[in-house]
Amino acid sequence: MKRRGPRRKFQPRQEQEPQHRINHKIRVPQVRLVGENIEEQGVYQLRDALKLAEEQELDLVEISPKADPPVCKIIDYSKFLYQQKKKQKEMKAKTTKVVVKEIRFGPQTDEHDFNFKLKHAEKFLQEGAKVKAFVFFKGRSILFKEQGEILLLKLATSLEDWGTVEQLPKLEGKRMTMFMTPKKK
Repeated sequence: MKRRGPRRKFQPRQEQEPQHRINHKIRVPQVRLVGENIEEQGVYQLRDALKLAEEQELDLVEISPKADPPVCKIIDYSKFLYQQKKKQKEMKAKTTKVVVKEIRFGPQTDEHDFNFKLKHAEKFLQEGAKVKAFVFFKGRSILFKEQGEILLLKLATSLEDWGTVEQLPKLEGKRMTMFMTPKKK
């Protein structure tokens, strides 16, 4: 059996370097101490700040390294990282994800099909999704672009109660598109 390609050596995972400098990794002569567990906030010599942290059995963490002198807190570093991750997770959960639903029409869409697609668009807007309605022109049907525009405007007026027009009908190549966003409750 032949071996193919070079043999790769196993490389252990490298520990990620902490985002903040802690304890003896801080390399400045003076630091500004802030936080709840300090009687007197202000500028301290690094060795004094480290001694205070050691007495409380906590870590000296550099919070703002670009300040002059750098700002440090005496806290439990692992607990601090946990709280930061938790905050980021909460912020991510609060951001809304925009969903865009598409509805396609032809230039000669009849009344029944229009009403059927209108109900779907209404449902999408009620669920909080944006609606992209477009009329697709095949071949010579581009001659009926006025009919397509009328169809999209009719859709917009029918959906006034649930959404607002973000972009009026606009012809792009063989498509005429219109965007609608849901109304805020």
